[in-house]
Amino acid sequence: MERIEKDIFAKAKSLLRAYPKKDIGLVQITAELATDPSWREKAKAWVDGKYINNQGRVRSDNIASLQSDGLLFRSQSEIHLYNALKAAGVSFAPLPVFVRGGQTYQRIEPDFVILKDGLILVVEVDGDTVHHETPVEAHARTPMLAHEGAHIERVRAAECETPEKAKLCAQKVLTALSKLKASHK
Repeated sequence: MERIEKDIFAKAKSLLRAYPKKDIGLVQITAELATDPSWREKAKAWVDGKYINNQGRVRSDNIASLQSDGLLFRSQSEIHLYNALKAAGVSFAPLPVFVRGGQTYQRIEPDFVILKDGLILVVEVDGDTVHHETPVEAHARTPMLAHEGAHIERVRAAECETPEKAKLCAQKVLTALSKLKASHK
């Protein structure tokens, strides 16, 4: 912290040379204290481990910031699809963290993983303003699961932008899963 203060001081001193009557004597970085009337409840929840999970935290450049039912999501489209899958009565995990160890260590966080009839389907919601990766980058993340037997289904965020559209999208995904099951007989 001291080094940063010194660097800012040196830069400010340099900039102020153009103004002979102005000077700077000190740069000090301090925390700003803010009052929060519910700090006790928040502290107790933190100590109790409430709201702590490993879901939605892998990609530090795109932290999942939305919540529904205490779970994390990156977009409203994902929340709509979550609600549609929940209503469909299927077993699934939103934004689960998968780790592959060894020399080729990798961590990924697919948008959804559905388990049904002995099959695993990874659903990626692509194309909204929250997902910043290119299609090639998005595809490069999933082979770790595909090579282990998971099937990958990509849907456009626009297909889930409303609860009604998300319900149709969930039906489409579950129909694809049924077709995969039929082809494995």
